[in-house]
Amino acid sequence: MTKKSLFILMLLFTGLLCSAQQTPVTTANYELAARFSPKRVNKLVFSTAVNPNWFKNSDKFWYIYQTPEGTFYYIVDPATGAKKPIFDNAKLAAQLTEIVKDPFDAQNIPIQAFKLVDDRKFTFEIKSTVDIEVKDEKTGKPKKEKKVHGFEIDIATGNLTEIKDYKSPKPYPRWGSVSPDKKYVVFSRDFNLYYMDMENFEKARKNEEDSTIIEHQLTTEGTEEFGFGSGDNDFYVTEKDKKKRTGAFIVWSPDSKRFAMVRSNTSKVKDLWVIDVLAEPRPKLERYKYHMPGESEAPSRHLYVYDMESKTAKEIGMAAFKDQEIRVSTTPQLKKDMFDEIRHNVWLGDNENFYVSRVSRDLKRVDFCLANVNIDTVKTLVEERLNTYVETRSVRTVNNGKEFIWWSERTGWAHLYLYDGDGKLKNAITSGEYHVEDVVAVDPVQRVIYFTANAKESGENPYYTHQYRVNFDGSNLRLLNPGDFNHEANVSDNGKYFVDNYSRVDTAPKSSLYDNNGKKLADLEQTDLTQLFAIGYKFPERFTVKAGDGKTDLYGVMYKPFDFDSTKLYPIIEYVYPGPQTEAVNASWTKGMDRVDRLAQIGFIVITVGNRGGHPARSKWYHNYGYGNLRDYGLEDKKVVAEKLAAKHKFIDINKVGIHGHSGGGFMSTAAMLVYPDFFKVAVSSAGNHENNIYNRWWSEQHHGVLEQITEKGDTTFKYSIDRNSQIAKNLKGHLMLVHGDIDNNVHPANTMRMVNALIKANKRFDMLMLPGQRHGFGDMTEYFFWRMGDYFSKHLIGDSREEREIPQMNNN
Repeated sequence: MTKKSLFILMLLFTGLLCSAQQTPVTTANYELAARFSPKRVNKLVFSTAVNPNWFKNSDKFWYIYQTPEGTFYYIVDPATGAKKPIFDNAKLAAQLTEIVKDPFDAQNIPIQAFKLVDDRKFTFEIKSTVDIEVKDEKTGKPKKEKKVHGFEIDIATGNLTEIKDYKSPKPYPRWGSVSPDKKYVVFSRDFNLYYMDMENFEKARKNEEDSTIIEHQLTTEGTEEFGFGSGDNDFYVTEKDKKKRTGAFIVWSPDSKRFAMVRSNTSKVKDLWVIDVLAEPRPKLERYKYHMPGESEAPSRHLYVYDMESKTAKEIGMAAFKDQEIRVSTTPQLKKDMFDEIRHNVWLGDNENFYVSRVSRDLKRVDFCLANVNIDTVKTLVEERLNTYVETRSVRTVNNGKEFIWWSERTGWAHLYLYDGDGKLKNAITSGEYHVEDVVAVDPVQRVIYFTANAKESGENPYYTHQYRVNFDGSNLRLLNPGDFNHEANVSDNGKYFVDNYSRVDTAPKSSLYDNNGKKLADLEQTDLTQLFAIGYKFPERFTVKAGDGKTDLYGVMYKPFDFDSTKLYPIIEYVYPGPQTEAVNASWTKGMDRVDRLAQIGFIVITVGNRGGHPARSKWYHNYGYGNLRDYGLEDKKVVAEKLAAKHKFIDINKVGIHGHSGGGFMSTAAMLVYPDFFKVAVSSAGNHENNIYNRWWSEQHHGVLEQITEKGDTTFKYSIDRNSQIAKNLKGHLMLVHGDIDNNVHPANTMRMVNALIKANKRFDMLMLPGQRHGFGDMTEYFFWRMGDYFSKHLIGDSREEREIPQMNNN
């Protein structure tokens, strides 16, 4: 035997030995995936967080928490750390059974509309099985509905009282913008402004078609393309529809004498259409304004202030940048008011001054300005400039506007800065290589700021958020909720207490109560996963690998089949979303499993991992890595991570790599098949913006960039050029399934259809699924889509093809 023959024989022997060690998966486990459908999981796992509802006049809060044992209602007093039930479930069930005459038990009390009233009592409703006859307030004709009983529980005594002659209150119409003094209710009709008083708003609450309602018109010159407020721009709008009241989108002054609004002129913006083929009695054309990147026909924004005493409007000059955006700053909504029937939208400022921002079209320039109702122009307080794009957060004012807290990424990391009322920088409040996410509360007396931040704690996943406090001058920075978890804090309006919900992908969520010094006052709840584990659930595994540059840490999660066998060889699927506004990598445990845990059960290793240019909660460099290269920037990292994991884990078959994503992930997964056609073998790409030149201007221009050019004549134009998936359709080698909803008015179906056109012209075989009547999220066809996706990966990665016409797993979902 020659040396060459011996060498070949040794290679074959080594290959056989390796294959003997790892047996490829050949059968798809549909039954295991069906076991973890969303409907089934929701019957096994209930509450995963404590959502505190703060009292109005104390630091107490109440919350509802559901477990397999029932639904429980609690009051917590942070001053003592005491948690007590609002009522005894068994006792209440017996009392309600006596009154309503329907049988209830401790685990099954159908409480609805639970609400705190005056910090003294709770009210709620119970719907009986008994039908009663009532008069329809619109038609006047009798109709039948279930009887609703109203009840009160006194907090001090615990006594239950039935509310006699109870009628379930109707919510106020959402179109009404109520002034802080409740004197005016402003709304829009057919793109003009109107107002009524509260007495007539109450009439509209009962019956919007009440002919005795008195209202007054404020503007007359509004049109569909340059409106005051909103209207109905349906292609088939009738005269009756035009008269319907709609939202005005205004912001009130604190004294209710004026309101501000941004009026948009969209007359130059071109139309886009989708056809609702399921509309009855015949298919219907939907028309809407849609500004695509690079187009010169942009909307123009105008800042108006309306005086309710003189009933006159004036425009305040804001011109600085061509095609700029305008945003009016609003006062933070108080959490203690979150259940108020009426909530007021009030501008940030005083009765005559308010704050407004203007943003250039290329997003590289942001001005924070002060507007005065008596002056025709604004005063610039802060200018932010950057060569990529500037991002901002809500501003917090202090001492009646004598100071304000500003968020900026000017150093390459997001931090807080203290300014005086004239826009002079007093000092940086935070600094260093970490990301401040947002201000959650301010104590102006103690001059303390409470904020959330990422990447400050050494050794932790940088996406884990924590709560901190710091003095206005930057001193005494302190971590308030330590622990190697992702923390989501709900803070009281005064910042004195917060509820901390924390977990990782591999821990059950827990909830604790802290004070503003970081002292834990009480452990509140832990999510019960017992029933989930009982049917075979297992936590996923976290991992960290280096990116394609060999330097940048990437953080990911690996999801294995719950019947995982280390001697098997599994295909690997990457679930992707490229960012840049977020990454599809869970930091906390969640019961939303469809694209990760559940997909793995069919017989795959599923991973999610970040990529350079993804998540904004890291350095500005990391976040903007893909600026100017929006198609390809994240693909190298996706490929490298799969290779490194396969090298580490012998159960991963690197020759069978699948990829899936939705929206931006649909775009990315197809791009991966075309940029690395020999590596990625199968993709399911849903609702993908494959052609970012026809996706909306705001996302595409921001994250890819647009070049502002000024001619010798002083004219400003915008140049936009971006790589598209259709340009490299000829590269396709593997199996690709494209999926889209046919009335998607976010990512227009043309994105997928142009990709289809390019593939056909390139003489490629591929698969396609259009979901009729579905928008961007696939709605009630989501479960069907999951199984079609599972079929596709099963056939082309495992070799197990399902041929039956019906999907039996959906019948018992």
